[in-house]
Amino acid sequence: MGGSPVVNFLLTWFAPLPRMAIVLLLACGGAHAQTCTVSLPTIAFGNVDVLPNTEVDLTATVTVTCSGGTGKAIACISMGTGSASDATSRQMTSGSNTARYDLYTNANRTKLLGSWQTGYDGSNGIQLSVPKNGSNTATIYAKFFASQKAVLPGTYTATFTANPFMQYGLKGTADCPTGTSTASTSTSVTATVISNCNVSATAVNFGSKGLLTSNTDAQGTLSIQCSSSLPYTVSLDGGTSGATNPTQRKMAFSGANVTYGLYQDAARSLPWGNSVGTNTTSGTGTGSTQTQTVYGRVPVQTTPQPGSYSDSVIVTVGY
Repeated sequence: MGGSPVVNFLLTWFAPLPRMAIVLLLACGGAHAQTCTVSLPTIAFGNVDVLPNTEVDLTATVTVTCSGGTGKAIACISMGTGSASDATSRQMTSGSNTARYDLYTNANRTKLLGSWQTGYDGSNGIQLSVPKNGSNTATIYAKFFASQKAVLPGTYTATFTANPFMQYGLKGTADCPTGTSTASTSTSVTATVISNCNVSATAVNFGSKGLLTSNTDAQGTLSIQCSSSLPYTVSLDGGTSGATNPTQRKMAFSGANVTYGLYQDAARSLPWGNSVGTNTTSGTGTGSTQTQTVYGRVPVQTTPQPGSYSDSVIVTVGY
């Protein structure tokens, strides 16, 4: 039985796939905020000898570093009075003792470094332009005042808490203080006032004498300057002959000698030598010059040949 061919059709229906929306959101972000820091190392005068009565000068460097922002920054740097001051100057302290110093913005040290923040001499802070993502520095001029020879020896310190203080912002046309951002650091000022003594002497000149048949007296002066409240002793050695008895020193001329003595008192009863606590003198420094008189005597003795007799005595101030 013949049949008709059969054709089978496979009908496939493709349903549309669900669509996924892909969205890219571009956020419109602003520039990275500007951040600045300020630093200042310890201002250290080191060892200070106040006896010469002269000022001591040094410099320090304040550094401002900025990052971010869209351009240069203007930094307005303030320095307050520190931990101690009066109407005259800033001060460092050592216990209850004080030493005067100050900070300036110019090398002549005539323009005081002040503070816009506190109003302390407020017109004299530091205005500094800082490049974007960069640094800039300024010099601070420090002075330990002269005329402080009565300051006691010791370690003196002044502290600056959250100072230098800085107000800053993007550089515009406004002068300091300007900007809405702030930063600060802390620092200190230090000095060590050392113990010291100075001494000078005038000659003991016995003048001219024909015969040594009577005592010949003369005197000289020692000028001693020691630090305030510093105890000291004054010794006189035995001269070029090395005399161990202070009354038996020798002036010499062409191989001949004249015996003489040095004394602490006008009566010439207290010999002045170099045995501390036995035949030396003592005192306490004030910072100013103090004087002590050296009393000399050439006693009766055989007169040697004519000539100009002399000796050299070393004066030692111990402290």
